[in-house]
Amino acid sequence: MNNEELNNGLPENYEELKKAAGRSADWRSRLEAVEELGRFNHKQIIDILNRLMVSDPVYTVQEAAYEKLKAFGEDVTVPSKNKAELFRGISKIVLRIKKSLPQDHSYEEFKEKLKKMRIDVYDAYEGEKGENFDAWLQKLWASATK
Repeated sequence: MNNEELNNGLPENYEELKKAAGRSADWRSRLEAVEELGRFNHKQIIDILNRLMVSDPVYTVQEAAYEKLKAFGEDVTVPSKNKAELFRGISKIVLRIKKSLPQDHSYEEFKEKLKKMRIDVYDAYEGEKGENFDAWLQKLWASATK
């Protein structure tokens, strides 16, 4: 740890980590930021971790932030894993994208367009669903009717 880190209690790359913690389209970056920020017990970092614990769409990120806050001795409650939808109106989002494609489009074409148009939605559900993501998305795609 260098003198700057010792003086203000923040990591040298704090601004970079703060940005990574706010990247809505990259849950892995947010998770990595939580891991690194969690090494520094500082009010600004606690505020970021609290925000992620309460409002991150991906449970893995929420849980990691919770663990870091708990390790700091913060009075925190385990985040709830049971969320109905990460994004309100996900079926409408899927239908809108499906309608924008040709009638005979494939699931892969739909998946690519979702990724291009709504990377925030794609990324959050990919992080939340893990290995079940494709099966879940394919089912949602198949059930969306024009």
